[in-house]
This record gives sequence, structure tokens and C-alpha cells, in this order.
Amino acid sequence: MTPEWIWLIFIFAFGACVGSFLNVVIYRLPRDLSVVSPPSSCPACGASIRFYDNIPLVSWPVLRGRCRRCAAPISPRYVVVELATAILFLGIYAWFFVWEYRRTGLAGTDSMQRFFVSNGWLIYLHVMVMAAAFLAASAIDLELWVIPLSLCWIVTGVGMLTSAIGPLVVHLREGAFCSVFPMVLPKWSAAAAGSTIGLLFSLWALKKSWIQASYNLAQEGTQEGVKAENNKKQDIDEPDYDDRKEILKEVVFLLPVILGGLIGFLAMKHPGFGDPWNRFSQLPLLEGFLGSLTGYLAGCGVVWATRIFGTLLFGREAMGLGDVHLMGAAGAVIGPGWV
Repeated sequence: MTPEWIWLIFIFAFGACVGSFLNVVIYRLPRDLSVVSPPSSCPACGASIRFYDNIPLVSWPVLRGRCRRCAAPISPRYVVVELATAILFLGIYAWFFVWEYRRTGLAGTDSMQRFFVSNGWLIYLHVMVMAAAFLAASAIDLELWVIPLSLCWIVTGVGMLTSAIGPLVVHLREGAFCSVFPMVLPKWSAAAAGSTIGLLFSLWALKKSWIQASYNLAQEGTQEGVKAENNKKQDIDEPDYDDRKEILKEVVFLLPVILGGLIGFLAMKHPGFGDPWNRFSQLPLLEGFLGSLTGYLAGCGVVWATRIFGTLLFGREAMGLGDVHLMGAAGAVIGPGWV
């Protein structure tokens, strides 16, 4: 078997490579550019970057932070993101599988057995997709004051998928599942299911124009990133909104969500619904998924409530909807915080 120290070096190097890709995401995603093609090029002169000038953690200091062709400066952000991602990948691996400070319940005498034999790689994927995406989102937010929603959706989707298949794939000791994947009591998963139905209704009503979107949110995600960049460069004034009036539109949007959650929660007191739901919610593929779904709604709800009450209190928009999606994605991975 491969010595553990070699595997740790590989994890660090792999993290640096992921960091190199994150740099592409950080630059291109908020500008509505493909992260796949064309190949990396210098933003100043447009020259394609050769593979030997694109080696993570190596090429930037070798080139002394400048383009080989036009000598334009290359932001140190590139090497910082690569190093931060490499440390993050190695640190979380060590935290989970070497030192076991996070009690995963995985069997094995060393980190590689816990990672491969017990299928701990799924736990690692579950966490690292969130960590990498949030690192990219933080860098974009620092530069352009916007969080691309596509990053949040990726984290949410992966979190729900890995939570659903976790019980079938990962070999954990009895009762250890809830220590690494989100789980909730049936009454909370019923509330989450009811809220989801209410959310779907609100989205349908929004599409039918029965309710209005706040702040004329006709554009989302990457287009907002381009707009934010243009505003910073050209000092374009934002439209003048009555923030309290606009936030009330979001309250109307959320009323079916809240009502649906309340109905689901109260329905658990009726044996005709509560007993079948108890059995249904504990089925494989559903137990973890419902925990992840509850975490998503709880994460969104906490930040959205802060946004609403802050706006009503101070008379100006408090926090952005990107933060709502971001915390929802985190909740889909780590759960709502109660079982």
C-alpha cells in the first residue's frame, strides 16, 4: 500500500490544482464566461498560457508575477487561492481521517483505510465541494460584491445527493450517520416538506405574476456580477427603491412557505399522517435527503429573516439574496443543527 505521507502530498497537490481551477471560476463565472473554454490566457495581451506557465504554486513565483509575453502584472490572488485551497484540502483531510477530531465513525486503522475501505471519500466530497465553492464565492464577493447563485446551487445539489446516498455507501458504526450527514426528527422533516410545497407554490405564483419580485429581480447570478463590476468601474447609480416596500414583497413570497411548514409540523400530531410519515422519512435515500432539505430551508430562513427584519428596522436593504442562497447551501451540507 502507498505510504501515508505520499498520499498526503498528493492531497496537497490535488488541492493546489483545484485552486488553479477556482481561479478560472473566480475570474470567468461572474463575467458570464465559460469556465471550460477557451484555454487560460493573459487578460492583458490575450496570449495563451503554456502548461509550464500554469503550474500551481510554481509558475507565479518563477514568472515573478508577470506575463511571460507582455510583462503585465499577474495578481498575487492566483497563488494565494492555490495555496489556500491546497491547505484546505490537506487540513480537512487530516482533521477527518488522520487526527479524527471529527468523529466520523469510520472503521480502519489508518487514514487511507478510513478514506478508501470505509468509503470515507464520500464524506470528504460532501464537505470539500462546499469548502471549495465557498472559497471561490468569497473571492468573487470581495472583488465584485456579488455571489454567483450557480455556486450555491452546486453545493446544494451535491449536499443533498451525498446526504441521500451516504447511508448506502459509507460504512459507519451504528448510530454514527448523524455525526457526518444531516439528520432531523420526522416532525421537522415534515415541516420541511410542507415548506417546500409552499416554496414551489410561491415560485409558480411569481411566474404567473400573482406576486411581484422585489427589486425587479429579472436578472440573477452572473449578469449581476457583470453589473456590479460595471458599477464599480463607472460609478453607475443604483435605482432608487423604497426598501421597506420592496422587502414586503418578499414577505408575501414567504407566506406560503411558512404556512406549508406549519401545516406539515402540526400534521405530525395526527396519527393518520404522523405514523406513515415516521416510516416514510426513515427509508434509505430519504433520511439523509430530508435532513439536507431541512438544513437548506433552515439556512435560508435564518439569513432571510435577518434580511427582512434588518431592512424593516433600518429602512435600507440589509444583506443580499446571494447570502440567503449561500447559507442555504451550507445548511444542505451541515444540516439544521438539531436531530
